[in-house]
Amino acid sequence: MPLITIDGPQINDTEIKRKLVKEMTEAAVEAYKLPVESIVVLIKETQPENVSVGGQLISDRKV
Repeated sequence: MPLITIDGPQINDTEIKRKLVKEMTEAAVEAYKLPVESIVVLIKETQPENVSVGGQLISDRKV
């Protein structure tokens, strides 16, 4: 059973999450030729103060 893990910032819109997991599942079904029920998608949401790039917290970066 394939497990797809998505690590990223929080997504506040549940409809966007539904679309994301649907499209990821469809891509895995096509690639693995497995039934949709066998695909697991896990979203791990990480706050900007818990991630750094180049030794600097994302929450401290000025974009």
